[in-house]
Amino acid sequence: MMNILLFDDISRMHLLPLTYTRPVGDIRCGILSIAEKWQKYTETDISFLSVNYLQKKFKAKIESFNIAINGSLMPDKEILSQILSLKENQALVKDNILLAFAANKEYIEKISLFENYLDINIADFSCTEYSHEIKRIQNTWDIFSKNGENIEDDFEILTKGRKSQAIPVGNRVKWPEKIFIEEGAVCEFAILNAENGPIYIGKDAEIMENSAIRGPFAILDHSVVKMSAKIYGPTTIGPHSKVGGELNNVVIQGYSNKAHDGFLGNAVIGEWCNLGADTNNSNLKNTYEEVKLWSYLTERFEPTGLQFCGLIMGDHSKCGINTMFNTGTVVGVSSNIFGSGFQRNFIPSFSWGSTLKMTTYQMNKAFKVAENVMKRRGIEFDETEKEILSCIFDMSKEQRHGH
Repeated sequence: MMNILLFDDISRMHLLPLTYTRPVGDIRCGILSIAEKWQKYTETDISFLSVNYLQKKFKAKIESFNIAINGSLMPDKEILSQILSLKENQALVKDNILLAFAANKEYIEKISLFENYLDINIADFSCTEYSHEIKRIQNTWDIFSKNGENIEDDFEILTKGRKSQAIPVGNRVKWPEKIFIEEGAVCEFAILNAENGPIYIGKDAEIMENSAIRGPFAILDHSVVKMSAKIYGPTTIGPHSKVGGELNNVVIQGYSNKAHDGFLGNAVIGEWCNLGADTNNSNLKNTYEEVKLWSYLTERFEPTGLQFCGLIMGDHSKCGINTMFNTGTVVGVSSNIFGSGFQRNFIPSFSWGSTLKMTTYQMNKAFKVAENVMKRRGIEFDETEKEILSCIFDMSKEQRHGH
């Protein structure tokens, strides 16, 4: 039997704060997470090799023979063929990037405990250079920048050989053949335009009246687009989320709400987040210059190569009504933000406050909020979740220095 693990390489550091709470392979880009994509391609269960404090929640399944794949790597038929042909102690590389390797149980167990990312000496293996182009998620902004092509790929995988539920006649539709509606979804009196990319509506999702949606667009199971929302692709709304107002090229991982008016563009929002009414983010500098974004690895603002870049928000963070986020803002995990005026461009994890004053969001209060929020979705805020957030609280203390 084939056993596949996705491992976290240096990309994990570039993908913080989203990877504070999940392995790289658990990031959603397109319709599916990276792990779900590999699961579809290999038709086998996928587990993770991630940092120590995440391993209780994201358990590694280790067998006598294992294939470990870089968690930032997207699957396609060509690379899958070469990876699955690896024998023990063989590896596939591209420009000194370790893409995949095959190893026995003892080797995987030996390398499985790591604090920041898995750093393996390529010389440990007999390496083959991969000659084709690869698709990876290496930076936080890749998630929204590459969302369109991933929606296209995932749409093909998920809908191949299947028939969509009928599109209700009350909707205004363009290119209905590129629209797929899963069982239990509700969509009435909306405008669905799939000319520029497919539209995927998940199980028991709802698109309310007068919403206008341009593909590529995906809404996952049990999520809601509220009345008169304006959504430009490529946008993905993860499961159990609510969105309203105006969105442009946004990826919401899941279990988060931006339920009211306000603009969100070129953004990635984690899980268990809530954006208050009339929250807005800028996605373009007045000077039209390249946007710089905070790097947790270098601890300074680094160029993105993008003219359009909005908000990156880690899990469990919230903001009050009328919050204004500047171009290229990074918010860590479990922060609570409010107040008038533009917020600072980097807000560390467990921050509490406004533009006037930031203090530390104490863990006991953060835990109580997380418990209440998750309970609404029927999910327990258990000891494992507490341990993860406690570790992040400790790791981010230096970032909050000066609060």
